[in-house]
Amino acid sequence: MTFCLGIKCQDGLIAIADTRITSGSEVSTAKKIAVHEGEGRAMFVMSSGLRSVRDKAITYFEERLRESGDQLLRSYEAVNALAEEMRRVYNEDNEWLIKAGLHFDLHCIVGSQLTEDDSPHLYLLYPQGNWVEVSQGTPYLIIGDTRFGKPVLDRTLRYEASLERALRLGMLSFNSTEASSADVGPPMDALVYPANSFTMRERRFNEEELAPVAQYWQRAIEHAVEQAVAPVASLAQSLGIDS
Repeated sequence: MTFCLGIKCQDGLIAIADTRITSGSEVSTAKKIAVHEGEGRAMFVMSSGLRSVRDKAITYFEERLRESGDQLLRSYEAVNALAEEMRRVYNEDNEWLIKAGLHFDLHCIVGSQLTEDDSPHLYLLYPQGNWVEVSQGTPYLIIGDTRFGKPVLDRTLRYEASLERALRLGMLSFNSTEASSADVGPPMDALVYPANSFTMRERRFNEEELAPVAQYWQRAIEHAVEQAVAPVASLAQSLGIDS
């Protein structure tokens, strides 16, 4: 399992991904964000699913960018190009995956701004090669373990958020997932893309650096539970429970 989160707000894009790879009892670390930058091009791809399928599709896509990336002028064209490379890998490998008892599994979050885009875009790309674009109403996407990080985003994230607030909420979402999923953990990779900058800023945070976030979030949740005594009191009393 993995945790990859993409956020689109009015000021740009945020990407957060864990780096934990679990295979049976073995745990290793691997980067799950691929960054592609060039003149008039800024793009990241995050993925969840079979690592071998992911690596092959990304390799094919990077080769395509080197050969004809200057012909991709809008973000949806780049997403379509990645989708074609995913289908290429499917056609090459799916028969053998089935024979091994596996299935073709690759979901991608793509964030980008290309030459003719008037703003950044954020997409969810499915294994079949079809995609959806994030809307202002729900300005984020999660792939991998989606269960635990959603509530804080659904309740508090708005498209109008600043990049700092979006990053803050993303880190709390990551910590919520890490606390409840053994397959998600630090180090955590974070990427910030200010709109129209065509420059991505990326950094890896280790467990020690993330500890203050985890400690704060734990205390905040415990405090919120204690403060819920009053609104729950009448409901508890109706069940014969005293505060």
